[in-house]
Amino acid sequence: MNNLSCLVLVLTLFTGLTSCNSDKPVKEDKVEIQKETMNFEDKHTYAKPKEAVITHLDWKATVDFETKTITATAAYNIKRAASASKIIFDTKDSLDILAVRIDGKPANFEIGATDKFLGAPLTVELTKEAKQVEIDYKTNPSAAAVQWLSPQQTANKTAPFLFTQSQAILARSWFPIQDGPGIRFTYNAEVTVPKGMIALMSAENPTEKNESGVYTFSMKQPVPAYLMALTIGDVDYKKLGAHTGIYAESSLMEKAAYEFAEMEDMLVAAEKLYGKYQWEVYDMIILPPSFPFGGMENPRLTFATPTIIAGDRSLTALVAHELAHSWSGNLVTNATWDDFWLNEGFTVYFERRIMESLYGKDYAEMLAQLGYQDLLETVDGYMEDGQPKDTHLKLDLNDRNPDDGMSDIAYEKGYFFLRLVENTVGREKFDVFLKDYFQGNAFKVMTTEAFIIHLKANLLDSTTYNSIGADNWIYGEGLPDNLPAPNSNKFELVNAQIEAWKEGTAANKLTVVDWTSHEWLHFIRNLPMGLSFDKMKELDNAFKFTKSGNSEVLAAWFQHTIKNNYAPANQVMKDFLISVGRRKFLTPTYTALKESGKMAMAKEIYKEARPNYHSVSKQTMDELLGF
Repeated sequence: MNNLSCLVLVLTLFTGLTSCNSDKPVKEDKVEIQKETMNFEDKHTYAKPKEAVITHLDWKATVDFETKTITATAAYNIKRAASASKIIFDTKDSLDILAVRIDGKPANFEIGATDKFLGAPLTVELTKEAKQVEIDYKTNPSAAAVQWLSPQQTANKTAPFLFTQSQAILARSWFPIQDGPGIRFTYNAEVTVPKGMIALMSAENPTEKNESGVYTFSMKQPVPAYLMALTIGDVDYKKLGAHTGIYAESSLMEKAAYEFAEMEDMLVAAEKLYGKYQWEVYDMIILPPSFPFGGMENPRLTFATPTIIAGDRSLTALVAHELAHSWSGNLVTNATWDDFWLNEGFTVYFERRIMESLYGKDYAEMLAQLGYQDLLETVDGYMEDGQPKDTHLKLDLNDRNPDDGMSDIAYEKGYFFLRLVENTVGREKFDVFLKDYFQGNAFKVMTTEAFIIHLKANLLDSTTYNSIGADNWIYGEGLPDNLPAPNSNKFELVNAQIEAWKEGTAANKLTVVDWTSHEWLHFIRNLPMGLSFDKMKELDNAFKFTKSGNSEVLAAWFQHTIKNNYAPANQVMKDFLISVGRRKFLTPTYTALKESGKMAMAKEIYKEARPNYHSVSKQTMDELLGF
């Protein structure tokens, strides 16, 4: 088969991508972009989509909280090359494959050897006319994506709860799937759950419980496997705006509705920036605190941690971030996990533009400076650990867990690269470029190499591209000298108060009126290390850090309480670690305990806390603590 034929075949196999017709003139840059976009190898899936690829899933499942199992049938519509004799799915050992059928008739299948990261390939023999593959299976309680929660682990404490978290490659732990971000499919689902509970997915969702316990779903836009999500619980729904709403347990609803009342404004601001929201509605569910991330951008239904409920709407940048993913990530998706920065760097940039639009440049610049601080710490850590290649934007995660690439490099270094490009060409021109990028590549995948071609063809000429050292940013180590470091006027005022305190001004005499969470976070982060007990007590008495209801502030304060042996915070820290499963907070807190010679305390707390954590957090903490 010649190169052109291969290209046409590949483009045909991937849902939603434009085919290349040899009889129509096409601009050379567009052809190259298509080639680069499609001719990639995803090292984290066994699937061979150029041979046979799924296009649609019909999923019928029954969820049993008693046995912590999901029994289901997954029926896949497929496209295949004429010569294809098999189709390959990704699985984990948490799946018991019961039967496989091709177009309704029993089919031969084989489960291969298991890899510690990738799981095992499920290879199904195809008939000559095969159009649909049906797989009957059952999960076991070890499915890594799924967390089963007892009533006591929820806010209401009256009913159990379930949620999935599939990014990066955990979808294969709860359904057999071609689990690569470059493979998109539509889906319908029917899910049966215990009566009195509601099931929700990353799809068209119900807004109230029904008596049957049977719920149906439709996702008409093609999505990759990591964006298929399921949650089940005793939650209510409250509409917030024309296109937005919130799901939460009844005891949290009032707080959640207040905290996220500006979601509709965020959506309007996002559309003004980069074009129409293409997922009809934007809802959010507040999950129990064991959720391992701040949020997950599941289409139509963002999963969010309750740790962003601060009572003053001060942590809602996370909502803007997950909303921004509706364009960068969900609409235009990284082709492989090596290209993760294309999802997250763009999203951080978009998030801060939304926040700037709503709350002003000073507010957005505070977010950028906090991100810069995180980035410096991450880069220093990788360099000290002898992992300089992990500071590249374009990663090489071969033979590694793709979760290793989910660091501040993708988020913040990616953001600052885009900020550099904006500074180089001007905001007006950059905004036009981004809007066209999202619209022109909607429901498609993107590699780093394809993006570079697109960037050169539509925004930066080669001279400008080279002058800003773009390749060094993307493929080089560390942080380039031309990083456009942020400068927050509000943080300069915070710095002045820190200096005043260091020079002898009493903490309760400092000027801190109307400070936001971001200012407090900057204040705590920049306190001198090695503070005496009396100095810690002075700060705590003045500002009530140990009693803070703001998780960001509390987690930052723990860095000082641990290292300065401030015992009055120990019980609060323990309670926090037991109740909160967000990896962003767990990792630095347990690390501080470890590095401060408090390994015994860390392991004692972790032993009690571990059952409350999702597998994503367990994996990280197990490795950190040698558990």
